[in-house]
Amino acid sequence: MHYFTPKRCASTSKIMYHDKVQAQRAAEQSLIERGAELWVYRCEYCGTWHLTHHDPANSFVHESFAGGGKYGSGRQRSRKRGYKPRRK
Repeated sequence: MHYFTPKRCASTSKIMYHDKVQAQRAAEQSLIERGAELWVYRCEYCGTWHLTHHDPANSFVHESFAGGGKYGSGRQRSRKRGYKPRRK
């Protein structure tokens, strides 16, 4: 028996759909078969269409630390638990 193996994006490893309609059909099929609600988006790396679990209406814009923001200075902080910086 021969199984179809879909092409995958080299950057994201997600299934590549040639057009938006084909990706939308796959999202609808996923909702029917698995109950998983998926959204369609165009990949910035390969230019084809992918599916995602993240709702684009609830997406946020990533802000870097260099802009001041919450920590004030542009210095990177350690994410290590229990880390205490040395005093100078």
